Amino acid sequence: MGVRGGGAVIRLALVRHAKSEWGSPGVADHDRALNERGLHDAPVMAARLADSGFVPDAIVTSTARRARTTAAAFGERFGVEPVLRPGLYGAPAEELLEAAVQQGAPSVLVVAHDPGMSVLAARLSNDSIGHMPTCAVATFTWRDQDDWEVADALDPDEWTFDSPR
Repeated sequence: MGVRGGGAVIRLALVRHAKSEWGSPGVADHDRALNERGLHDAPVMAARLADSGFVPDAIVTSTARRARTTAAAFGERFGVEPVLRPGLYGAPAEELLEAAVQQGAPSVLVVAHDPGMSVLAARLSNDSIGHMPTCAVATFTWRDQDDWEVADALDPDEWTFDSPR
């Protein structure tokens, strides 16, 4: 059973974009596409997140092609249209968390890049998550809370980590 809206629960999912192609001559980093493994992993990880009971009310993503494509797989699975945020390309941990807060929804999924994703996951898990590999998913839950400000002030009541490899 997922948590969507209602109740005093705040949930955050951090998703690092799926595996992308290495840079090709003339292709900007921002425009790199997912490779075959990334195209496979994104819908698989979206299904695994759904199976865990996490249901986002909002999805926010970097505008980089690899992040948009990853977010689209999650959006399709959950029936949520991803919101594009140019500032998430290369964003530090604080900006990633702020992007979730600004969505104003109780359950938010953020798709972005390292090193910001790994730094934020480590911070929220008290350094138990050391690295977010491509298409990894970390979830954090604050129970009996309805204000996102707790996400930066209180340890989550629970967290999970999943990776395609």
